[in-house]
Amino acid sequence: MEWLQLLILLICPLMMLFCMKGMFGHHKHHQSHGTKDLDARLKSLELENGKLRSELDTLASVERKES
Repeated sequence: MEWLQLLILLICPLMMLFCMKGMFGHHKHHQSHGTKDLDARLKSLELENGKLRSELDTLASVERKES
């Protein structure tokens, strides 16, 4: 009976290692797709930011002329 307890005690950490390896391996696969998506969204936001800045500059110059 003592060997069974020892076996159960050793199986727990081994199972944890296999489960964690499976989780991290799966996460890396999705990370590459997520990075491409984030890069595209970042470029889109940078373009939108540039447009908004130019609109703000235009509005600020119109306000100065009116003052």
